[in-house]
Amino acid sequence: MGKGKLFYGYYMVTAGFTLHVIGFIIYGSYGVFFAPLLDEFGWTRAAISGALSFFMVMWGFFCIIVGSLNDRFGPRLTMTSCGLIWGLGCFLLSRVTAIWQLYLYYGVLVSLGMSSVDVLPLTTTARWFVKRRGTMTGIVKTGAGLGIMLAPLLANWLISGYGWRLAFLALGVIAVVFSVAIAQVLKRDPAKMGLLPYGQEAPPEIGKSESEGLSLRPALCTRRFWMLCVVYLVIAFCCDAILIHIVQYTRDMGFSAASAAGVLSTLGGASIAGRFLCGTACDKAGVKRMILACFVLLVIAFSWLLMSRELWMLYLFALVDGFAHGGLFTLISPWVANLFGLKAHGAILGTASFIGYAGGALGPLFFGFVFDVTGSYRLALTVGTVLCVSAIILSLFIRPIAKAKPVA
Repeated sequence: MGKGKLFYGYYMVTAGFTLHVIGFIIYGSYGVFFAPLLDEFGWTRAAISGALSFFMVMWGFFCIIVGSLNDRFGPRLTMTSCGLIWGLGCFLLSRVTAIWQLYLYYGVLVSLGMSSVDVLPLTTTARWFVKRRGTMTGIVKTGAGLGIMLAPLLANWLISGYGWRLAFLALGVIAVVFSVAIAQVLKRDPAKMGLLPYGQEAPPEIGKSESEGLSLRPALCTRRFWMLCVVYLVIAFCCDAILIHIVQYTRDMGFSAASAAGVLSTLGGASIAGRFLCGTACDKAGVKRMILACFVLLVIAFSWLLMSRELWMLYLFALVDGFAHGGLFTLISPWVANLFGLKAHGAILGTASFIGYAGGALGPLFFGFVFDVTGSYRLALTVGTVLCVSAIILSLFIRPIAKAKPVA
């Protein structure tokens, strides 16, 4: 890198941030489409939540594929292909007339686009930064928080002004234009440009490289990998269930659609702070300490929501839950690098995401089913609280392998 020239890794961070904004605008808006779909088709909450659950399963499955493709072919080709399919899925959603179409278009096509938005920028950022990896990952993931914050506002405006079908179409255009354009500047790792990762002062020794660490198959044979996956499952179960149901939860308490969207937007805004601050803090305090701290906040948030009766209490819940939500999802990628190195970071992160997102599939479905049966979310929230406490205990026993250098 020449003197005065901006390190190219920062372009990767900017690209990853923007992809997260776009991706999570589309993902985070699903809760706002919930009510129009209920009103027009009369489907049950469990059925509509089930489409999100199927989406999460397929998202996780595609994370394995996309992570491996990125390790092999690089992010530009992978992101371009996924972006085109992603846009097609949003276009077809605007033509939905049956519940199976919602599952196919959202659950398969849109999930493929989201898998590239999540895994691809994270593993690319990990390869470009040795020092400040947590901080850079946090900046990338703040895009997700911004997207979640903007999603209900943008979706509510589009649906109110143009109807839910044109709203889906508009989101599809945004997905294609931005994802394909951004893909053209992505580079898999610094070596492709004759550069070193940020913080690496000299070329690696012969026989060693930025790919030092475990490959996928040996990682799958370790107990800590499966412990990590269970923790990830709990994170996605709890956080995604709230993300999808908090709008309806707020409206069920008698508050307006605008107030409900405001609660979701607050959650997204708080997650921005959580993503950036937790990413930065893990460079100094350690990634596992920050994981534990975020889980404690999530337990507090769920307990508070069970007692909430006023709108201000819901906004306070959104602040605490959003901060923990953002922090937990940001810390997963540095944690994988900490535990297994970078040799197959994309494939390992993608596989862990598949297991973890099973929780994201079960969470919204479980919350919807509990409400349909009991008329309340109380039991679901109690189960979520117990799972978070269990994840805290399990996290205490997860330690890096000897041959994977700890990262902060």
